[in-house]
Amino acid sequence: MKKLRFRLLLLTLSLGVIALFTHTIPKKKQEEKAIKRYLYVATPGIRNYLEYGGHGLVVFDIDNNYQFVKRIPTAGLDAEGKPINVKGICASLATNSIYISTITTLQCIDLTTEKVKWERKYDEGCDRMAISPDGKTIYLPTFEKDYWSVVDAATGDVKQKIVLNSGAHNTVFGLNGKEVYLAGLRSPYLTVVNAQKPTETRQVGPFSASIRPFTVNGKQTLCFVNVNDLLGFEIGDLKTGKMLHRVVVSGVQKGPVKRHGCPSHGVGLTPDEKEVWVVDGANQQVHFFDATVMPSRQIGSLSLRDQPGWITFSLDGKHAYPSTGEIIDVATHKIITTLQGENGQGVHSEKMIEVHFNGQKPVQIGDQFGLGRKR
Repeated sequence: MKKLRFRLLLLTLSLGVIALFTHTIPKKKQEEKAIKRYLYVATPGIRNYLEYGGHGLVVFDIDNNYQFVKRIPTAGLDAEGKPINVKGICASLATNSIYISTITTLQCIDLTTEKVKWERKYDEGCDRMAISPDGKTIYLPTFEKDYWSVVDAATGDVKQKIVLNSGAHNTVFGLNGKEVYLAGLRSPYLTVVNAQKPTETRQVGPFSASIRPFTVNGKQTLCFVNVNDLLGFEIGDLKTGKMLHRVVVSGVQKGPVKRHGCPSHGVGLTPDEKEVWVVDGANQQVHFFDATVMPSRQIGSLSLRDQPGWITFSLDGKHAYPSTGEIIDVATHKIITTLQGENGQGVHSEKMIEVHFNGQKPVQIGDQFGLGRKR
């Protein structure tokens, strides 16, 4: 009798453990499934050309082969009601907002309600901005003018101006939140700003010509910059301030480009920092380089459907996003799909960002620049 009771007790305990185990596993899976990843693409993101995707914030489902999800209405219209060129995009968990700059305004859109919270017009226009990792401060360049504005991300108010007289253009916030990198169209120097004391600046360079798009690695020790008249990129040391290497694309020739006026307008590091990718307008290609050696060594190329003017990557490093709208598998360097709008039209844009949601709440945000993330 005692043996029978003991066996029944063991059986009851075993069934309880099994029940607990089978109950907790589905819950964990449900939590994992709750995270949804989306690619937010601001248009018109190729000048003001509506044929490349119309006007608005076009959302694609990363986990469903980049299928079109919806188009969120945006501001950014001129006095006649026509869409203005989009210049940049960033987002903030702190304000639950996504920001889009045009050549004249900065707008703030709530990520949950998808309504425009505010739109501000700035005296000298706007260009490609960057937001601090804590989501509270935006460094907003004027439209190729003399200064950057330090902007409160919650209100759009200007807190400070950083005057460099360089033709303000591209902006990158370092992942550690301590330094901001500013590049102007009229300067061969990359300016590094102390984010805690914006009046404290230093320079990296000179590079061989004025800096166009650029990126930095996760440890913020190296920068990779496009410069005028170069099919390729140059590498700078962010600590010593010296230019280190000039890397030229081989196998093709420079040629005329539709936009931007330079052969390569787009450079990015894969998040694991194993490769540097650089775009090639005239030849409608993206070129791959081994970033584990110095100077970086060319390892391949891929043809695209139009002239590219930008490149960035998914947060997990599996996919690359050129401005021409292809989705490229990073491991194989092959195109796996293309971005298409609600009517099947191709969507192209140089301004896109990844946003992850848990239910209605955004929980992780990418960057419009192809930043290295190895720290």
